This record gives sequence, structure tokens and C-alpha cells, in this order.
Amino acid sequence: MPAAPRIDPKEVFSAAEWERLTTPSRWRGLALVAHCWGVILAGGALFVLFPNPFTYILAVMIIGARQLGLAVLMHDAAHGALHPDPEVNDVIGRWFCGAPTNADLVRYRNYHLQHHKFVQQPEDPDLGLSAPFPISRASFQRKAVRDLTGQTFYKQRIAPIFAAYADGKAKGRPRQVVTKGVVAFFRDFLIVNGVILAGLSAMGLWWAYFALWLLPMASWYPLVTRVRNIAEHACLTDNDDPFRTARTTHAGFIERALVAPYYVNYHCEHHLFMYLPCWRLPEAHRLMLAKGLGVKMERKPSYLAVLRIATSA
Repeated sequence: MPAAPRIDPKEVFSAAEWERLTTPSRWRGLALVAHCWGVILAGGALFVLFPNPFTYILAVMIIGARQLGLAVLMHDAAHGALHPDPEVNDVIGRWFCGAPTNADLVRYRNYHLQHHKFVQQPEDPDLGLSAPFPISRASFQRKAVRDLTGQTFYKQRIAPIFAAYADGKAKGRPRQVVTKGVVAFFRDFLIVNGVILAGLSAMGLWWAYFALWLLPMASWYPLVTRVRNIAEHACLTDNDDPFRTARTTHAGFIERALVAPYYVNYHCEHHLFMYLPCWRLPEAHRLMLAKGLGVKMERKPSYLAVLRIATSA
């Protein structure tokens, strides 16, 4: 199967516009990573300083959304767009963006570039995230409940550990060999999370690691990741048109704060020009609209509008 169709940026932007969009920054990506961790700390502090059910739910939503934010910034690092120095790009992407939630930059980069090469084609490794849609509203509600109650987290993060031991036992592998493999798979996650737990414990807040880090990772983070996946590629109208193989979803302040951090909603622009850093996507979007290209692009006014389409079966 041939690769998905592409367009030349020179067909869209002038030389001056493209130069401005592609001018690297040594601080913007690092500032976004610092901002992400700052918001996570602020969300946790909100509940620690004002403990009540409302602030706890809000803290879980804020932190879970910023855990997605870390994934978004690791995604930029996978494209080499987080920092112009490749070594800095990969160190920050690996340890400060991917490892905290057990995402591996190298593994992710290898398959994600295949997604871009074959987007919405049979060889697309992410096709399973969009192909089932539209689904019924009841089906989506069941999925959302599984996300919020930790069932998705268990299925994706915990169950594979037991499966690895069961497979090792069935194949006669020594238990210590299987354990070594599991630990190696989770190594970066264990190191970073050990630092987080130790830091919180030193402040007398050991419980916050479980209540304000793991629980958001096991509840709100899977839900907003699901919503993001749906918005990006589900129910598209023309998989052979590069302007319509990915969707841009307009997001207000609340959606950006709790569902779609760090310009992840500009997904059509990202697929058209995949090496632009995330902070350049809004400008690319404005330029494209000014050139009358908005009518060609796959766009929706909100995440709620996308979910209505995706749950219309």
C-alpha cells in the first residue's frame, strides 16, 4: 500500500511564512515542559491547601490533563521538535515527558512515524483507534466508566505484567528472567516515580503520590486520551485527502485546560506539517484560514461536537 498523500508546504505558505514557522527555539519547548510540571504542582497544591471533595475532583482533572500534556510534549520530542539540539530533545522527552507515565520515547517514535507515513491507511498502526467509530452513546459511556474507574489503566498497565509472568511460566522461563524483563520495561517509570514519591515523602505528603499522581493517571488521563484519539481521526470523510486525514477541533479555555493541552487540538495542521513544533500550529492554522483553506480542512467547533458524531451509531 502506498504512503498516505502529502502536500508541499510551499504550496501553502510563502518562503517568509515557512521560514518563520520553522525557525527553531531553544526555550519554547523547555518552557512548556516547565509549565506542565508547574500546573501539576499547582493542581496538587490546590487540594493540599484547600482539602474538600470539589478541589480534589478538580485537582484530579487538572493533573490528569497535564499527564496527557506530558504525552503531547513527548510526541513533539518524537518528531525532534521539542528542542533543536537532538540530545537535549531526547533527554527532556524521555525523562521529563515520557518516563513519568511509562511512555518510552524511542518505542513511541518508531511506531508513531509509521502512523504519519500511512495515516488512515490499512498499515496505520493507530487505525484501530479510529476504525470502530461511530459507536453508540451507550458504548461510549461504558468506555468512559471503564476509564474513570481505573479498569482501562489496569488493562493497559497492570494486566500485561501478569500476562508476562503467565507466558513465561507456560514457556518454562525462570521467574527471575521474566522479572528482569518486566523491571527493564518499567525502569524509567520506576526511577522517575521513585523520585516523585521520595520528594513527596520528604515533605510529609507521601499519600499525595497515590491520591494526586497515580489516581489521575488511572482515571482522568485515560478518559481525555480517549477523547483526544477520537477527535483526531474518528469518522473522517476522505482518507485520501491530506486535508481530511486528521481533524482540527476548536477548543476554548476549559477544553484546553482539562482535555486538550499544548495545542494538541490542531491535529490537521500537525499531519500536514508534522515537524512543526506544537506551539507553531496555531499560527499555521491562522495563516491557512487567511488563505481560504479552512473549507478544505477537517474542522469541528468543539470536542462535544466531535463526540456527538462519534457516538451517533
